[in-house]
Amino acid sequence: MSNGRRGVRLPTTGEQIRRIITQDDPKLLVEQAEEIGKALSDSLTKSQIRNIFGTVRRIQMAWTGEAQTAAAYRQLLMLKPKIRYQAARTVEVKPLAEVLDGAIDHVGDDLTRFGRFVDFFEAILAYHTAHGGK
Repeated sequence: MSNGRRGVRLPTTGEQIRRIITQDDPKLLVEQAEEIGKALSDSLTKSQIRNIFGTVRRIQMAWTGEAQTAAAYRQLLMLKPKIRYQAARTVEVKPLAEVLDGAIDHVGDDLTRFGRFVDFFEAILAYHTAHGGK
């Protein structure tokens, strides 16, 4: 994944993100979330991550079944420009934005995949904190 101004290089590839979201591979999810959380711990603040994560949680609470799929999927897609806007304003957000943007592309309108996306994002946040994220 590409670098931000501070030289943050994420070890995760697009193929790994695809596998995390489209396949049930919790080991890969945890390993990659730890690497990403650790890599971002020096440059990204918890509030920068939580701002985005809060939106994901709101989508999760609203997406409880088939009837809500269209609205939740729309909200998920609208998260992409919000993340890109934050990345444009704060360069430290860019590596996380690239990971999340790629992950959202693999979610589609599939509730199971969305659950994996939430797990992945939550694990990134947890490891960011565990590795001393500000």
